[in-house]
Amino acid sequence: MKVNVEVDATPEELRRFFGWPDVQPLHEEMLRTIRERMQAGTEGYDPATLMQSFMPSQFQNMEGIQRAFWDAMAGGYGRSGGGSGGREGGSGND
Repeated sequence: MKVNVEVDATPEELRRFFGWPDVQPLHEEMLRTIRERMQAGTEGYDPATLMQSFMPSQFQNMEGIQRAFWDAMAGGYGRSGGGSGGREGGSGND
């Protein structure tokens, strides 16, 4: 049996319905902080350095991001039941 439900609601209405917190003030504060840092260091502006304070510790460098990506892909690949397009397996498209 297949059931389709269509909901006509705004993101704000859905957020309230599910009881999710309103993160708009946090979002605005983060954007304000980023804007201030960008304006203060316009000459030496480095987006990666700017975002480091907002990212989890495992994402502080490119190797951490790549490791997290590959771990997520390997976990998803293992749960999906296999296939020939995995990281170790050959897809024939080399």
